[in-house]
Amino acid sequence: MFSTPAMAQTVGGAAASSPQDMLLQFGFIPVLFALFYFLMIRPQQQRTKQHQAAISAVKRNDTVVLSNGMIGKVVRVEDAELGVEIAQGVTVKVVKSMVAEVRTRGAPAAANDAKA
Repeated sequence: MFSTPAMAQTVGGAAASSPQDMLLQFGFIPVLFALFYFLMIRPQQQRTKQHQAAISAVKRNDTVVLSNGMIGKVVRVEDAELGVEIAQGVTVKVVKSMVAEVRTRGAPAAANDAKA
């Protein structure tokens, strides 16, 4: 009848649980959902919004990092595509959504890339 002796020894069983106990049990689900929303969903939405804003603000001579890791300079901006120069004289067409990061022209160089 009972799966464990401990359950058989409880006084009153599940029938004697109060409505407050049930409210605590079911009230925990919205708390978990709110925690999940504020720790996972909302930050991802904010990152997506920032990325969309950065992509829409791309202009000529900006340096971009593509999703495959290539770094290039924007030479042409269209509605859905960019012309990116990845080497001198080599220009490729890139879909705007494949831009991972936009670096402005005046972005500082990394410390290990000092020009001597």
